[in-house]
Amino acid sequence: MTLSIPLASITGVVLAGGRGTRMGGVDKGLQLFRGQPLAQWTLNRLAPQVGTLLVNANRNLEHYATLGAKVCTDGTELGDYAGPLAGVMTALAHCTTPYLVTVPCDTPLFPHDLVPRMAAALAQQQADFAVASGPEEDGTLRAQPVFCLMHTRVLNSLRQFTAVGGRKVDAWTAQHVTVQVPFNLPGDDACSFFNANTLAELQRLDCDTQTSPPRP
Repeated sequence: MTLSIPLASITGVVLAGGRGTRMGGVDKGLQLFRGQPLAQWTLNRLAPQVGTLLVNANRNLEHYATLGAKVCTDGTELGDYAGPLAGVMTALAHCTTPYLVTVPCDTPLFPHDLVPRMAAALAQQQADFAVASGPEEDGTLRAQPVFCLMHTRVLNSLRQFTAVGGRKVDAWTAQHVTVQVPFNLPGDDACSFFNANTLAELQRLDCDTQTSPPRP
């Protein structure tokens, strides 16, 4: 029997709470990609793959509240704009399902079957975390630690990790049983995990998809 996790048991959170430093300090999640804010595009792509949606944001909260998901802001435990783990901690605290999957707002073309494949791997390996791995230009696989599925019971572990100064997602997940889920199979898009860190990269991603518009 193939083990998996019901998608209705998974909350998806779009992480849009950063400073956007490499984008000149703009709110990255509200930058437009093919006519929609990045956060909206990401929410739309994630929605069919999960049971509940959240968006983690720390400014322009009124705008984010119009995107169709509950908005949760970082607490004060880690200080202002303390990186993705602050958003993960916030989402875990607000999560009402047994599982949480995190996706960043700056990678709008992530796979349409991201969550089902990660859920199957997590269940089959009885792991604590499932982390996506995407292909590099040379064909090698690279872990994408912010694309992460976890059980909500890891919240206490995260609090302990950050209390002693831990800030890197992969350093935290390395303390647990973690399964890597490859997305380099036939039919997988090699650009699925291209993230736009700068406005120029976002424009390039937009231009590259003009000839074959991706589905949101």
